[in-house]
Amino acid sequence: MKRASNRQTRFLRSSIPAVAAAAAAITVAAEPPPPPATGAQSTWVQRQPSRLVRELEGIFLHRDFASIPDRRFDPRDFGATGDGRTLDTAAIQQAIDAATDAGGGVVSVPPGEYLSGALFVKSNVELHLEEGAVIRAIQDDNHYPEHWTRIAGVEMEWPAALVNVYQQKNVRITGPGTIDGNGKYWWDKFWGDPPRSGGMYQDYTDRGLRWAVDYDCKRVRAVVVYDAEQVLLRGFTVLRSGFWAVTMTYCDQVHVDGLTIRNNVGGFGPSSDGVNTDSSRNILVENCDIDCNDDTLCLKAGKDADGLRVNRPTERVVYRNCITRAGHGLFTLGSETAGGMHDIEVYGLRAVGTSTGIRFKSAKVRGGVIRDIWIHDIEMIDVDNPFRFELNWYPAYSYPTIPENIPESEINDRWRALTRPVEPPERGIPEFRNITFSNISVKNADEAIFVNAYPEKPMRDMHWENITIHARKPGVITSARDWTMNNVTLLTPAGTPPTLEDCHNLELPWLPPTSTATTPTPTPKGQPHILGL
Repeated sequence: MKRASNRQTRFLRSSIPAVAAAAAAITVAAEPPPPPATGAQSTWVQRQPSRLVRELEGIFLHRDFASIPDRRFDPRDFGATGDGRTLDTAAIQQAIDAATDAGGGVVSVPPGEYLSGALFVKSNVELHLEEGAVIRAIQDDNHYPEHWTRIAGVEMEWPAALVNVYQQKNVRITGPGTIDGNGKYWWDKFWGDPPRSGGMYQDYTDRGLRWAVDYDCKRVRAVVVYDAEQVLLRGFTVLRSGFWAVTMTYCDQVHVDGLTIRNNVGGFGPSSDGVNTDSSRNILVENCDIDCNDDTLCLKAGKDADGLRVNRPTERVVYRNCITRAGHGLFTLGSETAGGMHDIEVYGLRAVGTSTGIRFKSAKVRGGVIRDIWIHDIEMIDVDNPFRFELNWYPAYSYPTIPENIPESEINDRWRALTRPVEPPERGIPEFRNITFSNISVKNADEAIFVNAYPEKPMRDMHWENITIHARKPGVITSARDWTMNNVTLLTPAGTPPTLEDCHNLELPWLPPTSTATTPTPTPKGQPHILGL
């Protein structure tokens, strides 16, 4: 395939609000990085790590990071049975508390199935799950006490997770055992079985309250790290989370390494995100293998008026060397963007059949500035939408109003927080700028690119280099400014560019002759039950 040159890259200056021109196709770099082997541990080696990567490696690869005293505690000594029938919450928690009282230590869970409610891992303690050890959630809401937290961008009282690190420091949760969210009870509570056939989802949708059901249907998450620092999550498997699988909120210095997440075991878990970083800083997520029913690797920073009130960014984050399978986003920014995001690097990711690749989502009430992001060395195979930037995302969810026929007695504090208007309204318009994409290969996509931003704050200063996209359709770009492209090729059967609307000063990809482009073959897929927060 002929490599695009700067002379072949077409340049377009458009001052016309709607222009039908612009294209999509693909060419790889002169010396493309080798594709990773199958598996989460494979990487595209970054020859000269960025300053951010070096600084985070200096924190997390230091031998003293989250170091734990060498004292051993066995939950069986406190009455745990691991027989899969007896409730072992108290015994495991007593082992954790004993380690804390001793000044720290390792609670090592031996092989067995431990039925449990909420567990709280405390400072200077490591919860180690041995091979064959399974901590399985009891399907009873009474065993997950409510406490103050943040859910999908809004602060509120909500049930604890199965395994919690809540306002602690210097903690480890390690494998190779399993944390089983046992989530089908909460999935069915949310949307019935089969999905979308009933449950609270159907009831709330019928009443014009689609935006509230995710908050009112309190689903237990598998692992939550909240307002904590110096935490290591390594080597364990997460199954069937009732809601988001692994979440870090208001944290500093968290290392997530080598997790396997399988959230579609025995059904479809609604909004069962893989790994979410929420208004946190100094985060490294690497070597994970994720199959879920929503965003697989995601950054968030608060939602609407409440998120703007908190005004806490997600910053200094690296996601690298992961593989994603089923799911709605290889890497997602949003939809909760209010606190802003900056100094982010994402690389060495591989998406196989994930419905969307690089995904930005927000809404006109979310707010926030998302800037200084570098996404590079990415491989996408059978990903329908490799670049999807929707800033008017899911209106039925994003723009809540309380129907007039709802009596005042039914309106709770959560609803009031969710429907509080953003003042002034222009503060709610999100801004995405200074984002770089490089060394990306896309094969067998449906739509090459979709961008829907706002004229008031167009998506600007986007830089594309060494990118190849094979797609059936070129796509649409709405409200964009000042894009550069170097060695970017778009291959589509028709050889036509993306449709442009309200775009100014955009460089576009090279479109090779149509005779050189082959028609990508649609990949048979199941019927994903798309929800997404």
